[in-house]
Amino acid sequence: MKPGFDGLNRGSNNRHSPDDDASKQLVSFRVGDEEFALEILRVQEIIRHQRLTRVPNCPSFVEGVINLRGRVIPVIALRKRFGMEHKTREGDTRIVVLELGDMVVGIIVESVPEVLRVPIKAIAEPPRIIESQRDYVSGVAKLPDRLLILLDVDRVLAPAKSAPA
Repeated sequence: MKPGFDGLNRGSNNRHSPDDDASKQLVSFRVGDEEFALEILRVQEIIRHQRLTRVPNCPSFVEGVINLRGRVIPVIALRKRFGMEHKTREGDTRIVVLELGDMVVGIIVESVPEVLRVPIKAIAEPPRIIESQRDYVSGVAKLPDRLLILLDVDRVLAPAKSAPA
């Protein structure tokens, strides 16, 4: 064994602490002009937009269902859920497939630019705004060049989970 190395110590000049590694890995996505994010652990996969089958008597933000490898998955339009005006789908449109407890749901987003790691220290509480909108926001990630709105997908999709199928 080398002198001064005990296999556990990373060197006397290393001031690294476990708190330095405290971060969240996020998937960022765009809806309208805004950029949102959610924890990557919630994401099952990201797929290209595909033809949806409409289901009668669903809330207006439920676009329909898709067949994903033999599993029927409801798909939610976040644009409609957030009260934004309709926009024609483009080539970057994706469906982010999420796991919500024992249910799998897709959300339509306009693009998925990146997966990133954000230090927990850079995540702030959501601002005090209209309570119904604040319920959807779990935090705001302060990045050097922009802000990311962190969504609480359980709250955003709560009515969709209990919607008639």
